[in-house]
Amino acid sequence: MVVVSITLPGDLLKKFDNFTRTRGYFSRSEAFRDAMRTLIYEPELLETGTERVVATIMVVSEYTRKDVAVKLCGITCELDDIVIENLHRNIGDRYCLTIFLAEGTVQRIRNLVGRIRGIRGIHQVKTLFMPM
Repeated sequence: MVVVSITLPGDLLKKFDNFTRTRGYFSRSEAFRDAMRTLIYEPELLETGTERVVATIMVVSEYTRKDVAVKLCGITCELDDIVIENLHRNIGDRYCLTIFLAEGTVQRIRNLVGRIRGIRGIHQVKTLFMPM
């Protein structure tokens, strides 16, 4: 293996060391390698657009925005050929969490994610793609 030296802000390294320890990594190097694989692999996967994948899409929205739930339901019905399942839960009295499981081509799922991100009242969208 090749040894690489990098410069990081102290607070970022402290957070990374804590992350490494709490996630059970043997060393910083192991955690960095894992992070680099993720950073490199996901864009490569997303570039193809035609590869079949399964995906988890987590959506956090404002609890008071009932229209968001209605719009998400509409998208789910419209794209029921790729949306396998969805789960909706209130998180306290401020947010809602909706989780979608989807299966299809990267391109179709990216379209789904884009439509979700375009809804007003959405705070955050996180996705995880896995090849089939």
